[in-house]
Amino acid sequence: MSVIYFLDLLGTIVFAISGTMSAANKKLDLFGAYFTGFITAIGGGTLRDVILGNFPVGWISDINYMIVISLGVIICFLFKQYIRKLKRTLFLFDTIGIGVFTIIGIEKSLALGIHPFLSIIMGLFSAVMGGVIRDMLCNDIPLIFRKEIYATACLVGGALFIFLDFLSIPSSLNQFLTISCIIAFRILCIRFKISLPVLKY
Repeated sequence: MSVIYFLDLLGTIVFAISGTMSAANKKLDLFGAYFTGFITAIGGGTLRDVILGNFPVGWISDINYMIVISLGVIICFLFKQYIRKLKRTLFLFDTIGIGVFTIIGIEKSLALGIHPFLSIIMGLFSAVMGGVIRDMLCNDIPLIFRKEIYATACLVGGALFIFLDFLSIPSSLNQFLTISCIIAFRILCIRFKISLPVLKY
């Protein structure tokens, strides 16, 4: 198992937990919680693959994704009270998740001959669209539209990946540096309360 594949599964289960917790906060039933966790985990990657015409989509051809999503939902139902106390840990895993999903989206796009700039957009879609769908299902304003730096970190990391790829940096090193950049960028923005300007009228 490659490191990037392991991190992809880790990101998937964290996103599934995130979606399930959001559903629990809205007091949805078991099916609603499972569906929300499922769509949060695979929504971005599915949308990316559909746009790129890359079939079958990732989770269809690998049962491990369904297994980790189901595991994430079960963990939420059994240990919900404990998970609520792990906000910092979940935040870190969530940030690792968006970093990994960004890279996977970019690499898949480049492999299909997509322009590097558009590949960054596909990386962004992979990372954030599951969360957007989650928030819409739970009747919340999507996180990427709020002040917290989220999508911007993916764009910065994606640009770095393309630049390092242009310099012919080895793929594994590029992945590590880019994911580290996304993690560091988001953590620093949260730590120092850096955010994008809010549109007012």
